[in-house]
Amino acid sequence: MNAERQRVVLVTGAASGIGAACCRRLAAPGTSILVHTRKNADGAERVAAAVRAAGGEAAVMLGDIADAALPAALVEGAIGRFGRLDTVIHAAGFADKTPFAEAQDAAFAKSLDTVLWGFIRLARAALPHLRDGRIVAISSFVAHVFRTDVATFPASAAAKAGMEALVRTLAVEAAAAGTTVNAVAPGYTRKDPGAHAALTAAQWDAVAAKIPLQRLGTPEDVAAMVAFLASAEAGYVTGQVIHVNGGLI
Repeated sequence: MNAERQRVVLVTGAASGIGAACCRRLAAPGTSILVHTRKNADGAERVAAAVRAAGGEAAVMLGDIADAALPAALVEGAIGRFGRLDTVIHAAGFADKTPFAEAQDAAFAKSLDTVLWGFIRLARAALPHLRDGRIVAISSFVAHVFRTDVATFPASAAAKAGMEALVRTLAVEAAAAGTTVNAVAPGYTRKDPGAHAALTAAQWDAVAAKIPLQRLGTPEDVAAMVAFLASAEAGYVTGQVIHVNGGLI
């Protein structure tokens, strides 16, 4: 990745939370960002405005990443709007804590289609255009932490674990083009004000007490690691899953 030239970034799930924080962190003169969201147009436009305020360029595209045609359309949209593509950040996703015994096929399909298949199709469309590029997938602690005192997320865990395996596989194949592929696995992360939360306020307090750093993470904590992995300085880091979780084990 040439740090001196303009950079074009595609971020899925970017209207709020970690995806939005990644856009704000990367926003700078010389950086163009395609901000994707499923349907939160107002949120996406606010993120795009923040990117422009920081001196960057931004455009917004809407659509369900689970739609088989959308990932390729996002890649084409970024290239059509900004001329090329350098970095892909897949932050689209959601937490599903439905117990396994109660989860029907449709629940698993929804997580797999959004998280895993969304990433498969996005990487498939993007890789031919990336040279010395960066792909960063947002995974989760739910694919790593399995204890009786921690809520489990069966469908989310299966989807995120599959995505992490694909990250490692793609890292080998993409290396010939100088492109790195990594994942960031956040721990419990604070939601945006007013956003849907998987746990109650009391449950969040109980969770924070179990984290060695004694606090929930923030989207900005995660975005800082994503920004490093998307940078020129991370050119020798690939095939990794890096945990940003306050020491949660």
